[in-house]
Amino acid sequence: MLPQALVLLGILINGIGTASYFIDTVKGKIKPNKVTFFVWSFAPFIAFLAQVNKGVGIQSWMTLSVGIFPLSIFIASFVNRKAYWKLNTRDISCGILSLIGLFLWYITKEANIALVFSIISEGLATLPTIIKSYHNPETENAWPWLASVISGTLTLLTITSWSFATFAFPLFYTFEMFLIFLFVQSKLGKRTYSLFL
Repeated sequence: MLPQALVLLGILINGIGTASYFIDTVKGKIKPNKVTFFVWSFAPFIAFLAQVNKGVGIQSWMTLSVGIFPLSIFIASFVNRKAYWKLNTRDISCGILSLIGLFLWYITKEANIALVFSIISEGLATLPTIIKSYHNPETENAWPWLASVISGTLTLLTITSWSFATFAFPLFYTFEMFLIFLFVQSKLGKRTYSLFL
């Protein structure tokens, strides 16, 4: 177990990665989906509130940053004319799951329910980026995703009391960010595709 202050280092590293993505978004080098980035910011805010309700300490700050950083990209996407806003079934599903989580949390007073729905919503929002990174890794930059992996890993290594509220969101987040980083960095999809040509 590492000192809990390393959570702040992880947030800083993730913030630097987000800053590079933010700059590329404003310059038009990256074409983010506004709905996806909105959901990526919304789901962690729910998870953060649920963690606070469960008494999660400094590790909840990582979850809060995971909501704030995509929100900055969402805002930057309005500067980028290449960014697009298109609701699809997945986006609507994420929103509905988040609202269900909030409603069930309200009526049951059980924050872990909100965490589960936040994780599902986060996963649904991330799935298209995972698929895109596998098939079109050249459309992404590996560094911001690696920064997210480092942030999540440092958070997990600082946990002293392992409970669902403490580890579930950081673990899931780290795993999904690692998949994107792996696909972008290794260009696995392109190499697999070329084997069958």
